[in-house]
Amino acid sequence: MFLAEGAWSFDLTQFDSVWKFALEVVLLLIFLLIGNLIRRVVPFLRKAFIPSALLGGLLLLGVSIFFDKVLNFPLFDARHMQIITYHSLAIGFIAMSLKAVDKSKKQKIGMMATQNGMITGGTYMLQAVLGLGVSLIFFALGAEKFYGAGVILPLGFGQGPGNALTWDINFTNMLNAEGAQIFFGEGSFGLTIASVGFIVASVVGVTYIEIFKKKGQIKPKTENLERKVSDFEDEGEIEDSESVDKTSIQIALVALCYVLAFGIMFLLAKVSEWTGIAVFNSIAWGFNFIFGVLTATLVKALINFFRKKNIIKKQYINNYQMDRISGFAFDLMIIAGVAAIDIAIVRDYAWLIVALCAVGTIATLVYVRLMTKLCFKDFSHEAFLVNFGTLTGTASNGMILLREVDPNFETPTADIYILSQFTATLCVAPLLFLLNMCGKSLTGCFIALGIFLVLFGVYTTFLVLTSKGIIFKGKKKETVEETK
Repeated sequence: MFLAEGAWSFDLTQFDSVWKFALEVVLLLIFLLIGNLIRRVVPFLRKAFIPSALLGGLLLLGVSIFFDKVLNFPLFDARHMQIITYHSLAIGFIAMSLKAVDKSKKQKIGMMATQNGMITGGTYMLQAVLGLGVSLIFFALGAEKFYGAGVILPLGFGQGPGNALTWDINFTNMLNAEGAQIFFGEGSFGLTIASVGFIVASVVGVTYIEIFKKKGQIKPKTENLERKVSDFEDEGEIEDSESVDKTSIQIALVALCYVLAFGIMFLLAKVSEWTGIAVFNSIAWGFNFIFGVLTATLVKALINFFRKKNIIKKQYINNYQMDRISGFAFDLMIIAGVAAIDIAIVRDYAWLIVALCAVGTIATLVYVRLMTKLCFKDFSHEAFLVNFGTLTGTASNGMILLREVDPNFETPTADIYILSQFTATLCVAPLLFLLNMCGKSLTGCFIALGIFLVLFGVYTTFLVLTSKGIIFKGKKKETVEETK
């Protein structure tokens, strides 16, 4: 049979272009199921709250190494796994940002939400300072390691595989003044730190719960959660029986926000091309999730505006389904990110990774415990668990740990965490926009470290002053009583 010029067929000659990427996505989902099965069958893994996606990713990584080294057959393209990780981060953040916020709750716990956001910012800055300190020590001792590698610690611990991968690759592509490559992470360095972060979140979080249970400070609670219609949809939403499925609408809204984000990124890249200023290009492609959050916020504001003007009659955004989209995206991000790790690269940076993760774990544990105990005296354990889980793993880790001690959300911890994200984003922004400086030169790295240290001091001072009522006196006490 002869094919017309430019035609294609459904046979093995077209495997790479027709089947390969689709089968790789299927492979990720199959190993997600296997990871979930293992977690259900092995009691220790279930009790330790190890994410199914992490287990599936580790198993897929092991299987892929066997296929590659023993059978000489690559199971998947590592670049495809990195691409999935990169996009999943932005999609997850967009879906979270599109969710509607209850304004009455925002008014009641405004100061506590601000404090929680400051805790996030302070932890990021502490992780950045200590991370850079460790990598600079390795560099000074002649280990020939990249002096700015430590700044990936807050990205891997605080934001997960997506951003750690992105800036690992950005640093890998940077050249020094002599035109030589200074870092060889190839994405695996950042992905490994993020993977260790998931384990830290689970193991340390569970250990913390068990210690304080024995002390009697955390009492076992049983979940008695009754599902209501309002958990799945709000009043005035579009019906499920519309000509377009409600889930399709949610996915389309996320896609709209992402394409608008791409437009901003494309424009910044063009500005870099026109002006010759490379930093615009790094900002453009290195922060896809931030531009996604920005466009999602604008789209949500526009929809709300048209609803107030009665131009749009129905509520199109469904919080429950947006949660499902972000959850799926983050699961895919984790499993693809872990599977994309190159063991050979990890071996070269093993001691630096161990040092960064050890320092990051201890510092995050101590700082988050001190600050949550200071700011949230009535529910410090709940606040610690959700923040520690998030600042070493992801939001999912934090919420899983919170549900273990507060299954019915009797404390305002969950609402405080959700409403704190705007403040947290503002506090973390300086770190994100100084990442490029950390990689350009040793001098720039020291300047960035100094700025991070100052910001850490500012955020921590704010937390101390507000918790003691020295500034904004009286507001915190009132809000605590309102939430009880």
